[in-house]
Amino acid sequence: MFETLAEAALMIMRFDVLAMIAAGMCLGIFVGALPGFTTVMAMAVVLPISFFLEPILGIPFLIGVYKGGIFGGSIPAILVNIPGTGAAVATTLDGPAMTRNGQSRKALEIALVASAIGDFLSSFGTILVIGLIAAIALMIGPPEIAAILILSLLIIVVSSSGSFLKGMVMLFIGMSIAMVGQDPIGAMVRFDFGFHALQAGVNLLPLIIGLFAIPEILFAIERRQGSIVTAERTRPEGERLRWGEFRRSLRTILRSTALGGVIGMIPGVGQVVSAFMGYSAAKNASKTPERFGKGELEGVAAPEAANNAVNGPTMVPLLTLGIPGDNITAILLGAFVAQGLRPGPQLFQDQGVLVYAILLSMLVACVLLVIIGYLLTPVFSRVVTINKAYLVPLMLLFAVAGTYVYRSNPMDLYFMIAFGVFGYAARKMGFDVTPLVMGFILLPPLEYAVGQSVLLSRGDLFGYLIGSRPITVAVVILTPVLIFWIASRQGRRTRAAKRAVRDQRAKEEEAAGRTD
Repeated sequence: MFETLAEAALMIMRFDVLAMIAAGMCLGIFVGALPGFTTVMAMAVVLPISFFLEPILGIPFLIGVYKGGIFGGSIPAILVNIPGTGAAVATTLDGPAMTRNGQSRKALEIALVASAIGDFLSSFGTILVIGLIAAIALMIGPPEIAAILILSLLIIVVSSSGSFLKGMVMLFIGMSIAMVGQDPIGAMVRFDFGFHALQAGVNLLPLIIGLFAIPEILFAIERRQGSIVTAERTRPEGERLRWGEFRRSLRTILRSTALGGVIGMIPGVGQVVSAFMGYSAAKNASKTPERFGKGELEGVAAPEAANNAVNGPTMVPLLTLGIPGDNITAILLGAFVAQGLRPGPQLFQDQGVLVYAILLSMLVACVLLVIIGYLLTPVFSRVVTINKAYLVPLMLLFAVAGTYVYRSNPMDLYFMIAFGVFGYAARKMGFDVTPLVMGFILLPPLEYAVGQSVLLSRGDLFGYLIGSRPITVAVVILTPVLIFWIASRQGRRTRAAKRAVRDQRAKEEEAAGRTD
């Protein structure tokens, strides 16, 4: 393993690789600091760029966008009480209060430091354990893979926003779309309805761009907003972060990192839940919990460390089992597949050096985040003043060009438009498109694993599972228990998060009333 890591380190320490990570980081922070434009949208739009680069350049570029976007969302959350990403919602509980107290510079710096530490430590832990997990994954067969994939899909449905029924509907739609074209076992064409263009199936790229980028563009047009705030409100003010203040917050940062690292390995949970859990844990452990919500430094450090600590561990199910845990890792899966790298335990045997080089790029990205964030946060803080009318046409141009250039197939543009309109309508009606994307991605390996299991059973599937596949039986039995437990905890966390945000808004309105 050490020889593999040494070769990977040499591969990643190239100027062009560092430049691509830095470019992705700047783009990610820029988009993250734009309220209304999400990191997922940015990655979907620039995904085709990675296809025309070698894997060691293209995938780290997307990782830079990913990590930069998660931190970038904290900038408007702190300065103007508008989270740039969903992951930064918990940061609005104390960040804006620090800004009102004239401590916005300190709040931005603790957010940067906490983000980098949480991300670095969780990514480092990921590198240490992922090889062992991949080795274990090599010992499991098709029945176990099928059971794990079904469990992952159910977890994603339960963890998605909206009702369970809506999540199941979207999952069914995604799996139905994935069935168009050739089946993975016999290569028989199905559900093409006589259209030659459907015989090869639906491509992942137009689906991702259509569902993630186009609705965001349509929503931006619908809002008809120019700049959200004036430049005067976005200037970092006050003292810089002191060493003593950082040391006092370090225990909170480490606690949130541990929480985020564990949550990151569970498909479908994500940064928002992790951020609120980190904030709640910090408040409960504090000797002065009454200061939270009024501009407490640890109230910014806790959610920022927690939501960034999710980034590294999400690569564990993606790379070892080929299971994306959220929308962002689904996009990364598209990048891997387009480069001819199918995530799974076999990938570590075939392309071990490249995989570890990509993992090491996450550590490099954390170091670059500190440098770029420290130097350019005052610049990125002005991003919220940019008129959206200039950005929307540019985003649309990238979406259309990226979709077409990859295969030069006009049908991909039609698919992109269709999925874009569908995604826009679905979000309008309160449907989360995440289960659709996961169903589309995971159905082919699920179908293949089920088909192999049936062949191995030689006509007696039940007896085969009971007699020789105890792990599969255990996963099947534990699935409803685990789903019920996750659903109940998710409900409690959601209610607690809504209550915390509602209480904070009430305090702000009360304070504004006193000022008037």
